[in-house]
Amino acid sequence: MSTILVTGGTGTLGRALVPRLAADRPEVRVLSRRPRPPSAQPHTWFTGDLRRNQGIEEAVAGADVIVHCATAARGDDRAARNLIGAARRAGAPHLVYISIVGVDRVPLGYYRTKLRTERLVSESGLPWTVLRTTQFHDLILRACTALARPPVMLVPAGTSFQPLDVTEVAERLAGLAVAPAAGRVPDLAGPQVRPATDLAHSFLRASGRRRPVVPAWLPGAAAAGFRRGGHLAPDSATGTVTFEDFLAGRVSMAGTR
Repeated sequence: MSTILVTGGTGTLGRALVPRLAADRPEVRVLSRRPRPPSAQPHTWFTGDLRRNQGIEEAVAGADVIVHCATAARGDDRAARNLIGAARRAGAPHLVYISIVGVDRVPLGYYRTKLRTERLVSESGLPWTVLRTTQFHDLILRACTALARPPVMLVPAGTSFQPLDVTEVAERLAGLAVAPAAGRVPDLAGPQVRPATDLAHSFLRASGRRRPVVPAWLPGAAAAGFRRGGHLAPDSATGTVTFEDFLAGRVSMAGTR
C-alpha cells in the first residue's frame, strides 16, 4: 500500500485533498507548520517548515508519493529545493506539484517563483507530475470580501477570471497521486470566464450588500498580463462548479449596507 505525504495539508487545498486521499488509502501523511491536533495520529502528522528545512526528513521517509501543496507569498522555490533534497535522500518518490495557469505568461513575482519551482520539480531527477489550475473560488471570495469593505467596490478594469472549485482540484490531484508520473498534465480550469465586475456583482447579491462596482485601471506589466488573459485557460474549462454555486451557503447575508 502506498504512503502519500501532503505538504500544506492544512491549507485551502490540503484540507480538501487529505480526506479525499484517506477515503481510499489510509496511509496519508500531513506536513504542516502547525502542531499536531489531538485528533491526528502521530505517524500521520509531521510538524515542520519547508523554507527553514525543518522536520522534512522525518515526513518524507518511506513516502511513495509527495503531493506538494504548501505555498507562501515568498520562498516557494527555497521550500521546493529543501523538499526535493530530502525526497532524493529518501529514495525516489513521485512528486506531484500544484501550480497556476499563466505562471509563464503573467510577469507577477509570485508567478515567477511558481515557474521556477516547476522547473526545480521537472529537473529534480524524481518521477514528477505538474498540474496548473486557474484561481480558486476561495481566492475570489477573499478578494471580493476585502474590496467590498469601502462604500465603493473597486475592481480591476478589463480583467476576467476563471474561478475553480477546490474540491474539483482535490479530486484531480488525488487521481494524479495514485497514477504513474505524467510530467506536465493538461490544465484544470473553472467552467466560466467571468469579468471581475460580474463576479463582484454576484458576491454583492449573495451577501446582501449594495455597493457601486467601479472598474479601476491598474498600472504595471502584471496587471497588463491579467488584462490580456494570460491566467485563463478557456480550452480547459472542465470544472463544473460556478461561482454562484460556491457562494450558495458560503456567504452570509449581511443585510443592505
